[in-house]
Amino acid sequence: MRHPGKSARALLAATLLAPAIATAQDAQGQNVTLELNAVEQVDEACRISFLIQNGHDTDIAQAVYEAVLFDTEGRVDRMTLFDFGALPAARPRVRQFVVPGMACAALGRLLINGADTCAGEGVAQDACVKDLTLRSRAEGVEVMG
Repeated sequence: MRHPGKSARALLAATLLAPAIATAQDAQGQNVTLELNAVEQVDEACRISFLIQNGHDTDIAQAVYEAVLFDTEGRVDRMTLFDFGALPAARPRVRQFVVPGMACAALGRLLINGADTCAGEGVAQDACVKDLTLRSRAEGVEVMG
């Protein structure tokens, strides 16, 4: 037998907590997540694969990040721009970039220096960098920002 007072209290608690839970979930997901997924040697170049997800409610029409590539001894090898193109809201995308003249085994760290371009209708200027989440699955290569 169900007690009507308990279910009413549970419903009231759920109703009162729902906005707080939704706000916490929204705040957590309102960013871009950038994962260095793999590096692969291709002839005289290093192919760098990223998994990127736009956690915002609006599409990003173009996202270009300035990246600094460091060798395994911590020295700057080069600075470059990675154009991730369009990032639809809440949809993961894989983007690959070929860096000529670089051995993947020599890549030690990748620094996301900032967003050179972050554009789209209704997209805030800092949408690509605010609360940017970075991670790496590529063994031996750290990603920082």
